[in-house]
Amino acid sequence: MMPTVTPELVVDGGYPQWRRLALQALSHHWPPESLNWVSRLPSAPAALQLPLDTPAETAETAGSAAMPASVRPRISRDLAALLQDAALFRSADRWAFLYKVLWRWQQGDRSVASPADQDGARLATMAKAVRRAKHDMIAYVRFRSRGAASPPEYLAWYEPEHDVLPYAAGHFADRMGKSTWCIGTPQGAALWDGQALRLTDTPADAAAWQADTRDDAIEPLWLTYYQSIFNPARLNTTALEQRMPVRFWKGLPEGELIPQMIADARNGAQRTGQASGVGIMAGKPIAVEAHIAQPQRPVPTSLDQCRRCELWRDTTQAVPGSGPASARIVVIGEQPGDHEDLAGLPFIGPAGQVLDEALRRAGVARDSLYLTNAVKHFKWEPRGKRRLHKTPAQREVEACAHWLDAELARLRPAVVVTLGATALRAVLGRDAALKDHLGQAIPLEQGWLVATWHPSYALRSGDASAHEACVRDIAHALGRAASLARDGGA
Repeated sequence: MMPTVTPELVVDGGYPQWRRLALQALSHHWPPESLNWVSRLPSAPAALQLPLDTPAETAETAGSAAMPASVRPRISRDLAALLQDAALFRSADRWAFLYKVLWRWQQGDRSVASPADQDGARLATMAKAVRRAKHDMIAYVRFRSRGAASPPEYLAWYEPEHDVLPYAAGHFADRMGKSTWCIGTPQGAALWDGQALRLTDTPADAAAWQADTRDDAIEPLWLTYYQSIFNPARLNTTALEQRMPVRFWKGLPEGELIPQMIADARNGAQRTGQASGVGIMAGKPIAVEAHIAQPQRPVPTSLDQCRRCELWRDTTQAVPGSGPASARIVVIGEQPGDHEDLAGLPFIGPAGQVLDEALRRAGVARDSLYLTNAVKHFKWEPRGKRRLHKTPAQREVEACAHWLDAELARLRPAVVVTLGATALRAVLGRDAALKDHLGQAIPLEQGWLVATWHPSYALRSGDASAHEACVRDIAHALGRAASLARDGGA
């Protein structure tokens, strides 16, 4: 039922208040286009007492007892988690968009929770950005001692991309005991007095925050230690900026040192390593075979320019990964085949058809996955007029690790599925037998790894029963990966 006057729904209490307003709107059957959602700062007192742990929404708690059963929404646990995370995403239309998602679900349109849907893809992207912001804030907040007798004892300044301050504040409150601290941001601050956590929406002043920590006696010791452990001979600027993005440097005490240390390394410090006395030693000549004396090559800026190994000479093109940036599952094969080399797309040849069959059995949509290979160029040997696959050497896998690591760092998948032994070893970074890991869920630093056969193994099987068993194993691994991505290994 369309309202006669466009209602203005004001959200000044975050997700809990939006949820209450959204349930009221659903009870009146108001469609999304008939509402005007407005975000405002809370009118309540600036300091607000909050619990440290807020239970997640579930299918049982998403409805309201006061609402008629006909309009009481019962959303899945996954969708509830997505809505709560996306509610922290800074966007002018976030409340209207979240209501649109809830409205579509209430109308029976379950595709709204799928990354293959336009709204579902945006919801997943928002939630993923918030989860990354949560991780980054916990990783890059640095507390500094005030050197004062009155609390708080420690101060930190941080500029989060999204509204994740309450989450990070709860994390630090659980881990810093009775030490008192305060985290300031341009949007507000969090104060821990040793017993209770208090949040304020009053913007903090960065200059005043930093001036109040000028007498920190611990920080000079930390900077001296950081400089002493820096080894210019092993500097990898690309890896450094991937692990510690440049945008966070200004909030880190050691951030002011990093540019100068990188410049010193490039201007000769790499030749001397850790000790200055080593660089001036004459040493003695050592005979080295010409084919072993490989010059150090610069890191290419794009995959098409990659010359880190010799495979590029005999291929049509490099084959990058393909799939949505919000993919929760990354599937890694060994290398592209003949069809993939010609088209520039992964898994479109005979092995790709076997993979499609396994995906169909597992009930997993191909367009929800990110598909890639451990080696990006096709290694082959001639057989008449045909180009037959040849297993890449370990040095070629290691040369391509630069691109695979960059893909995984960018996507941060919940689950990695490796197809075949080469992909398994490329992800683990060590020698590993596929038979010892087949079908298992192996914990990684972030997420899970599930290892299974490469689809080409089914093509090489001698009979129909072996082919069927291989496809069944691949489908089982993909189904397990989907379950892990959905439930987080629970």
